[in-house]
Order: sequence, then structure tokens, then C-alpha cells
Amino acid sequence: MNTAFIPHQLFTGREILLGKAVLVKSGKVVDIVDASAIPPGYLARDLGGYMMAPAFIDLQIYGGNGKLFSAELTTDSLEAVYEYCLQGGCTQFMITMATNSIEKFLKGMEVVKNYWTEGGKGLLGLHLEGPYINPVKKGAHIEAFIKKPTPEEVLMLLEKGKGIFKMMTIAPEQCDENIIDLLLNHNILVSSGHSNASYEQAINGFYRGIPAATHLFNAMSPLHGREPGMVGAIYDHPDTQSSIVCDGIHVDFASVRISKKIMGQRLFFITDAVAEVSHGEYQHVFKGDRYTLPGGVLSGSALTMIMAVKNGVEKVGIPLPEALRMASFYPSALAGLSKKYGSIQHGSHADFVVLDDELNLQQVIVDGE
Repeated sequence: MNTAFIPHQLFTGREILLGKAVLVKSGKVVDIVDASAIPPGYLARDLGGYMMAPAFIDLQIYGGNGKLFSAELTTDSLEAVYEYCLQGGCTQFMITMATNSIEKFLKGMEVVKNYWTEGGKGLLGLHLEGPYINPVKKGAHIEAFIKKPTPEEVLMLLEKGKGIFKMMTIAPEQCDENIIDLLLNHNILVSSGHSNASYEQAINGFYRGIPAATHLFNAMSPLHGREPGMVGAIYDHPDTQSSIVCDGIHVDFASVRISKKIMGQRLFFITDAVAEVSHGEYQHVFKGDRYTLPGGVLSGSALTMIMAVKNGVEKVGIPLPEALRMASFYPSALAGLSKKYGSIQHGSHADFVVLDDELNLQQVIVDGE
């Protein structure tokens, strides 16, 4: 069905437009035209007084709707996470596994492949957060699984996970330069995190080609006057992007605001969401607005992407268009997907969110449906 979506306001990813219609054919955006000039052959779908914007992208999520992927390595788990994502306006996600055994990672890769084979939607690939991290900054990760990489092991992961394993969080000080080069040369989206790197170690990693950092402030060497650490290197490098968990718990909203002033377009949202589970290596306890390990260590958020956007606008003071970009265009561009997702333009996928004036999610449109 060819559809013309007519919102009150259209946010394209670049600007807010009034009086426009978005023409969609076969799940793709064909054009943006005046609402009074919809061509024949399109079914007009009036979205009332609402705003339509690009759907969101989450590059770090572990679970949702009661399913933690690493605790239940099934396609049903991935479907539950996808449904959780949709509830927050996110149509594309990178399923994430925390530091674990290599065998578990390989099993996760197999399940991702099966999910795609079965026609599962929304899954961009697998993000391995670890095991090549620094035990000093392990956070909620299991120290027994943390290790230093060998070229042989990394090559095996790249070979077994070809087309599936898309992103990896590493501590640059734990990895030889040849390991970083190996990952980058295989088009893995490398992110620095769970790191106790000195400023020099961190900035050298970024200048070597590491494009991003994982959950700014959490599990990384802090900014200090005599040692700027990982945070200082992220601030200082002109191109490095970083995710941030905008829930006011992982990071104070004032810290988000300060970071946004410094980093501008280089800062983007993730949920880092988990699910409550009492079995498996990672057991998470729901505390009402966050998750912790049984011992009380903060272990994941209860965020959705629309909650992150809302917090960005209402608690941090980020203008709405920029907060929407932090949940859509910036992560899509980092992942090399900006022609498909994160903006509404000719040829992009017809994945949209429909929001009211209070930023409540009214509809999620996937593939124009």
C-alpha cells in the first residue's frame, strides 16, 4: 500500500516542517510534499495534531519484557527485547552481551543468525561489551571472564560472527594496537569503555581510529585536574562520540548537561536496559527505577528510548530536535546506517514515531505500517 502520512509537525532529522506529507511506498520514503499536493495512488493517513519523527535506534540493550538475552539465548528472547524497544519508539537495536565466556558469545551469535533466518525484525547485530576490559573498572561485569585478547581469539570471533558481530566495547589499555587495528579493519564498531586508561592511552586509542566510547562516566577513569583520564580524552578529541545513559541514576542530569555543552553532536543516548532475572551468570534485581546485582551494584537501566529523550528535554534542557537526533540520527550515523535510519528522507526506511506535545508516544510505524 502506498501511504501519505500527514502529521501536524514533521521532524525530518534536520528540521521541523509544517503542512507536509511523507510519501511511503514499499516500506521506504519516496518524497516529502505539501499536504495539499499528495499525488494520486496514495492513501492519506492523517496523524492529527501530532509530531512525526524518525524512529529511535539503541546501540546497547541487554533485555526487556522479562527476558535477558544472555540468560536465555533464544529467538523468543530477542523478540521480547524487540517488543520492549517498540514500546519506547525504538525500531532498531544492537543486542548486547556483557563479559562472558567465549562459548556463550558464540551461542549468542548463533541465536542472532536464527532470529534473522526466522524473519525477526529490528535487530542490527550483536554488541559484545567485553571480555577485553579492565577489571579495575568492571562495574557489574564478572571478573572471572575478563581477559586480554589474542589475535587468534579475535580472528575466531570475527570469522564465526561474520555479519553478526557488529560492535565491541574494549578497554584500549588492555589491547595491543594490532588488536584494535584488527577489529577496525573488519568494520567492527569499536567503543572504549570499562576502562581505567590514562588520558594518553585513551586519546591514542581515539586517534588510532576508535570512534566511540561506551556509557560516558560509567566504568571509566574520571576527569581529574592532574589526570584527565578517559572522560577528559572523550571531551578533548574532536570526533569521538559517546553514548550516555540519561536516567539521572547512572549519570546526574547536570553531568549530562555539562557533557552536551562540551560535546555537542558527539553525544547520543542508549538505554543500557536489562531485565529482572534470578538465574544465569548475570542476575538483575529491579529496584523500581533501576536494576542492580543481588549485592547492590548498579547493573542496568529501566529506560526506554522515549524516556531518555523526555529526560533530555525536561531534565537536561536539550532542545527537542537535538534530543530526537541523539536517539536516532547520531547513533545511526555512528553505525554507518544514516541512509536507512535516523532521518526522514528519500530512500530511508519508513520507521517513524508519532509524539504528542508532552512527548508521549502515540504510535510507532515500522516499514510504513
